[in-house]
Amino acid sequence: MKRYGPTVVLLLSGAAILRISLISDLYLRYVQPGLRPYLIASGALLVLLALASALRTARGGETHDAHDSEYAGHDHQHSGGGPRVAWLLAVPALALLLFPPPALGSYSADREAAKYAARGVGTFPELPAGDPVELTLGQFSSRAIYDRDRSLKGRTVRMTGFVTHGTGADAGTWYLTRLLVSCCAADASPYKVEIRGADAPPTDTWITVTGTWHPKGTLGSQAAWPPVLDTGSVKRVTEPENPYEKR
Repeated sequence: MKRYGPTVVLLLSGAAILRISLISDLYLRYVQPGLRPYLIASGALLVLLALASALRTARGGETHDAHDSEYAGHDHQHSGGGPRVAWLLAVPALALLLFPPPALGSYSADREAAKYAARGVGTFPELPAGDPVELTLGQFSSRAIYDRDRSLKGRTVRMTGFVTHGTGADAGTWYLTRLLVSCCAADASPYKVEIRGADAPPTDTWITVTGTWHPKGTLGSQAAWPPVLDTGSVKRVTEPENPYEKR
C-alpha cells in the first residue's frame, strides 16, 4: 500500500479541486470567477496523473513480484515508496475534499485594517434615478469619501455585506463589511461602513441594510473613513454565492 502514497495524494488533491470548481461554486470563496477554467483543468490533470501513476505502480509491482519469486530465499530490503511521513501531505487535500473552509469573514476584515490616504477629491457619474439605489460597499465608500458633488446626499441606498464589530476604542460600534478580492483570497482587503441607528446582529451575519449617508470628516481625509450610514432597515439574508465585493 505504501507504494501508492504519491498516487493517493495526487488523486485527493485533484478530486478536491474538481469538487470546489466543477461540481459546485465553492471555488468562489477562494478565487475570482475567471479562474474557474484553470482550476478545472488543474484538477483533471492531477486526477489523470494519479491514474497513470497507479497503473505504472501496479505494473511495476507485477514485475517486482515475478523477480522476487525467482530469488526466493534471498533477503531483500524494499523502500516501499518513500517515508511514511509523506502521507501527511494527504491531510490538507482530504480536508479540502470533505470540509471546504468558509469564505473569509470578520477575522480577515479586522486583521487587514484599511489605511486611507488622500487620493484626490473628484467627481463621480450621477447615481441612477429612484430610491433606494443599489450600491456596493466600494461604490458607497468612494462617493462618501471623495465625491466633491456629494452625490449621496439625500439619497437612500441599499447594500449587502456581513457584520463586524469594533474593538478597543471602537467597542460598541458595528460595521457592514465586505472583502474585495483582486485575484485570490490571499490578497483580500476590506470595505467597511459604520452602521448607526440599529441594533447590531451577531458577527459574520449577512445582512442587507437600507439607509442614508451620514457625512463626517473632511473629504479625502483619514477622518472621513470609514463612511457612516444612518439606518432605515436591516434585513438578514443568506450568504451570496460570491461573497466578495465586485469591482
